[in-house]
Amino acid sequence: MVIYGVGLLAFCYLAGVILGDGLGLLLGVQANVGGVGIAMLLLIILSSFKTESWQPSPLSSSGIQFWSAIYIPIVVAMAAKQNVIAALSSGWLAIIAGTLAVAACFALVPVLARFVPAEDTMETNDG
Repeated sequence: MVIYGVGLLAFCYLAGVILGDGLGLLLGVQANVGGVGIAMLLLIILSSFKTESWQPSPLSSSGIQFWSAIYIPIVVAMAAKQNVIAALSSGWLAIIAGTLAVAACFALVPVLARFVPAEDTMETNDG
């Protein structure tokens, strides 16, 4: 059932918000510090956690996996939108720093691709 996935997602989100707010208070910042990241880590850990006493049915397991898979891209997209808005309103230095970071990531793709074994690539031999 999808309801277990929604329940797990809600628990992880609320735990992340509470822990992020607590971390913000400890650091003396009036903001949530890392709450969404904490929630994502909890969701990843708890969605893969199975014991002998709790084995979800295949339908329940698929609901948990669905919400685990959908939550992370949504949060990343929301954070990216906020970062772009903050960068555009902060001036040229933030825009240049962001552009350089993206360029560095693109430049590292060929370097990281060397570590992938040849059989794991999607290249085909048409010859």
